[in-house]
Amino acid sequence: MSSDQPAAIPAKIDHPVKRVFKEFVEDKVAVLGLALFILVAIIAIAAPLLAPQNPYALAQLDIMDGGLPPGEQSFGTGMTYWLGTDTQGRDMLSAIMYGLRISLLVAFVSLGIAISIGVIVGVAAAYFGGRFDAFVMRIVDLQLSFPAILIALILLALFGRGVDKVILALVIVQWAYYARTVRSSAIVERRKDYIDAARCLALSHRRIMFRHLLPNCVPPLIVVATVQIAQAIALEATLSFLGVGVPITEPSLGLLIANGYDFLLSGRYWISLFPGIALVLTIIGLNLVGDRLRDVLNPRLQK
Repeated sequence: MSSDQPAAIPAKIDHPVKRVFKEFVEDKVAVLGLALFILVAIIAIAAPLLAPQNPYALAQLDIMDGGLPPGEQSFGTGMTYWLGTDTQGRDMLSAIMYGLRISLLVAFVSLGIAISIGVIVGVAAAYFGGRFDAFVMRIVDLQLSFPAILIALILLALFGRGVDKVILALVIVQWAYYARTVRSSAIVERRKDYIDAARCLALSHRRIMFRHLLPNCVPPLIVVATVQIAQAIALEATLSFLGVGVPITEPSLGLLIANGYDFLLSGRYWISLFPGIALVLTIIGLNLVGDRLRDVLNPRLQK
């Protein structure tokens, strides 16, 4: 072989995050779902700035405006109610914006706490194994054998209503999903050579678990978290619709839907319809993102 021949140029390997992003945006439906959720999140965060009315400031409400259909104007202020009003004269557009804040707040706070608990328990169970692993997994199996809505109803019957009570109930319901997911991935990673090398270096158990083992369990955790956040929003809405969730002073989308349920057959459909549409669009956007992430992050589905 001639020495003046150019050496073969190695193929460029994309960073994992860049690869995931490139494959994610190839699915236009998933991108639409992500854009939809980002829009919902922006509306929820900026609700005090975007909403035409503070629907829970009694001084801004006029009982004479109660039950106005979409597009009608206020009798007193002349403000146009684009999505109508409820029986108390609250602007439904503003109420939906504020309701999104409560729904997303409850879902994301419970998600963060549940992931923290599930990750710690799952990684520890996989790393130490033995009786501790068997004990933890029996608790997880027992909890997952019951419907989430049933457990949440029992907990809220004991705790009472309130945003903090709903968050606590969702944490107790959801942590087992993350614990099982992390444990399954961590058991596979625990048998690999880099974990044996870390043990030979006499690294602490905590460092091995959270600096070496856990980072390699993140992809399936991201997928489960994306799906579960949609489930948390739906579960919170269900609890509020049943009257055991958030209080009337801090209504979420579920409670807004419940407030208009009795008026569906009387022609005032908008009181429940528009909050329901907002709830459905939020959940659809998250599910589309979760489905695409599952396909991108699952190595078995890579072509």
